Amino acid sequence: MSNATAQAAYAVGTGGVDGHRTCTLSSRGGELEVSFAPELGMVACSMLHGGEELLGRRSGLAAYARTGATMGIPLLYPWANRLGGFRYSFAGRTVAIDGGTSLDEHGLPIHGLLQAVHGWSPTGLGADGGAAWASAELLVGPGSAAGSAFPFPHSVAVEARLRESALTIATTVRPAGDVAVPVAFGYHPYLRLPGVPRAAWHIELPVMRRLELDDRGIPTGGSEESPPIRGPLVRRTFDDGFKLADSAQPFALAGGGRRIEVAFEEGYPYAQVFAPADDDVVCFEPMTAPTDALRGCFRPPPAVPPGACYRARFTISVERTS
Repeated sequence: MSNATAQAAYAVGTGGVDGHRTCTLSSRGGELEVSFAPELGMVACSMLHGGEELLGRRSGLAAYARTGATMGIPLLYPWANRLGGFRYSFAGRTVAIDGGTSLDEHGLPIHGLLQAVHGWSPTGLGADGGAAWASAELLVGPGSAAGSAFPFPHSVAVEARLRESALTIATTVRPAGDVAVPVAFGYHPYLRLPGVPRAAWHIELPVMRRLELDDRGIPTGGSEESPPIRGPLVRRTFDDGFKLADSAQPFALAGGGRRIEVAFEEGYPYAQVFAPADDDVVCFEPMTAPTDALRGCFRPPPAVPPGACYRARFTISVERTS
C-alpha cells in the first residue's frame, strides 16, 4: 500500500496492481485489509486477514480487465451467472447480446458484460474512527459502452465499507430516464482458507429452496426445500441455485482457526453456491434474481421504476476461532 493516510483506528491507501489503480481499506490494527480496483467495477482484488489471502485471485486483475475472467469479489452486471440465450425482452423491447461477454461450457453468456467492468468513476475514499470506505459509480445510457446490450439509462453505485472484521458492499441502481430498469445483478465472492486442505473446509448453508436446473444450469421453474447443509466439504462440488428463506442465516466457511461468514442483508433473495473440483474456492453468491431472470426464465427480474432506486447489501465477516 502506498500514499497511506490514517484517521483514528482505520486507514485507507492507494496503489496499483497489474497497471490498474487500486485502493486499500484497513481495519483496526490492520488485521483485515481489502483492496479494490474502483475503475474496474469496484472489484475486490485482495482480502488479507492477518496477512493471509482469503480470496481466489485466479488469473489476476489484468485478465479480469482484459477478458472479464472473474476473480476476487466481482460484480456480475447486468446479470449474474448465465443466460439461456443471446436475446432477452423487457418492457416491450427485445435486445440482442452480440459479444462482450464470457461464455460458459455450453456456449451461453455468463457473468454479465465486459463493458460493465469498465467506465467506472471513483466517488469516495476515506476513513474515520468508525470505518473505512471506498465507492465508485457507473453511468449506463446512450453512448455508454454497456448501453447497447442493456439499453435502460441508469446509474449503478457501489460502496464498500470496512468496520471491525466485516466488509459490507452496498449496490444501488437508480433509473436516469423515464424507463424502468430490470435488476438481475449479483456478486461472485471467491473465498478460500489459506493453509487448509480443501477436504477439511467446513461449510454451512442455511435452510433454503433448491432451484431445479436443467443440464445447462438454467432454472426450470421447479424447486424443493433444502435442509441446512453443514459439514466438511471433502470432495463435494456445488453449482446450485437457491431461493433464500426470509430469515436465512449466514453462509459460512470455516477451518484452520478461521471462520468466514457471508450474510445477505438486503435485496438478495437468491443465491448460487459454487465449489468446483478444480479450484480451491467456495463461492456464496448474492443474487438479486435467479439465473436467467433477464430472459424471464422461472420468473421476471425486479424492475426499478423511474424516480425510485434498488438497493442491495451483503457483508463478509472474518473471525478467529479456537
